[in-house]
Amino acid sequence: MSDTRQSLADLAKLAESQAEAQPAPEAPEAEAGAEAESPVPAAPQAPEMPLREQELDKQGRAYATGRRKDAVARVWIKPGSGKIQVNGRDQEVYFARPTLRLVINQPFDVAERRDQYDVVATVFGGGLSGQAGAVKHGISQALTRFEPALRGTIKAAGFLTRDSRVVERKKYGRAKARRSFQFSKR
Repeated sequence: MSDTRQSLADLAKLAESQAEAQPAPEAPEAEAGAEAESPVPAAPQAPEMPLREQELDKQGRAYATGRRKDAVARVWIKPGSGKIQVNGRDQEVYFARPTLRLVINQPFDVAERRDQYDVVATVFGGGLSGQAGAVKHGISQALTRFEPALRGTIKAAGFLTRDSRVVERKKYGRAKARRSFQFSKR
């Protein structure tokens, strides 16, 4: 049984003999000195993911579509002063609630690009909350198309994923989707 096992010293000798047998590729002198000190070969590094290409239209804008509940938003962004227009109106007028404006600006805050891009969005369907979510999704998608390096940061925050939650349909024999009619004992 001891014949089949090899000690660590035997493994080190085997690794050295294999390294001597195979010529090493040419490397810079600084790296060659570091490799000579350690007999264990370095682990192969994973190749870096290539960045996506910047997708712009003829006017230099990035376009994306955002969706949330029943709302669909078409969003264009370009470098500017941070002006956001929704359906031809300023964001303060269209989304009067501060929480909805906060939702729209989340992608810029995460990417640290507040007041650096102008946004033009057209949104339809659903209510104000769904529309704000759709605009946020569209801004996130368009921002990654304008600056592909920001994709990891925005994706880590979860803004590139479409929120698939929608209203459950009403069932027959029930008041709403799950609510039953009031029970009457008599």
